[in-house]
Amino acid sequence: MVVPVIDFSKLDGDSGQRAEVMAQIDNGCEEWGFFQLVNHGVPKELLDRVKKVCSESYRRREEAFMASEPVRKLEGLVEAERRGEAVAPVDDMEWEDIFYLHDGNQWPSSPPDFKETMRECRAEVRKLAERVMEVSHYPPCPRPDLITGLRAHTDAGGVILLFQDDRVGGLQVLKGGQWIDVQPLADAIVVNTGDQVEVLSNGRYRSAWHRVLPMRDGNRRSVASFYNPAFEATISPAAAADGGAYPEYVFGDYMDVYNKQKFDAKEQRFDAVKAPKPALV
Repeated sequence: MVVPVIDFSKLDGDSGQRAEVMAQIDNGCEEWGFFQLVNHGVPKELLDRVKKVCSESYRRREEAFMASEPVRKLEGLVEAERRGEAVAPVDDMEWEDIFYLHDGNQWPSSPPDFKETMRECRAEVRKLAERVMEVSHYPPCPRPDLITGLRAHTDAGGVILLFQDDRVGGLQVLKGGQWIDVQPLADAIVVNTGDQVEVLSNGRYRSAWHRVLPMRDGNRRSVASFYNPAFEATISPAAAADGGAYPEYVFGDYMDVYNKQKFDAKEQRFDAVKAPKPALV
């Protein structure tokens, strides 16, 4: 099985091509919760600059990462293994260096063109869908059998657009009980649907479980953009959907639960934000 790849430029073609693309997007959301867009309109020259400034930024952050808790934990496991002790893989942390970019926090000042480049990228990606950007980096891992790059989870929000590394893989999506690689494609944008789209569509477009495996060789770059509801927005199945298999809740309340239960089953999160039924008198 291969994650669907959609030529987004056909959306501006004749009615037949547009209908074909819309059907492909519908299928990607309904059957996978993941798909990749090529010819999406974000300039290749800009994407090349994003790769460059992200790689440089993480090169300058490498020393701090090597002193981080995941590295110390893995080194301890490897040392214990050398002493002949039985060790178990780490299941409560990720082999990941990550920071968030939005107007309310401090952006890296180095390299000098990082901020300008990422703001330009945000403006372009916003034409597809954007709320807040997340930049992740997965350094080479000497023992990928003992730690996870990013544990399996679904995303909390609406639509997520990911500019992933086009050389180093590791991203996988769960499909039919199997973990399927999201194949690296040069300059493609990976799209996946989050928990809020699942609720709004009353389960037709289910958010997909995905994870990132650590790699022995190569640094994996990942730039994600999130299109999320406002925190005060009320979320419930769309009126056109039959019945209502999901609760009505405020998105901010859901995020409070998600931040504590990100790697747990999403059904537990939906139950946690479900409004209590009024007592009968």
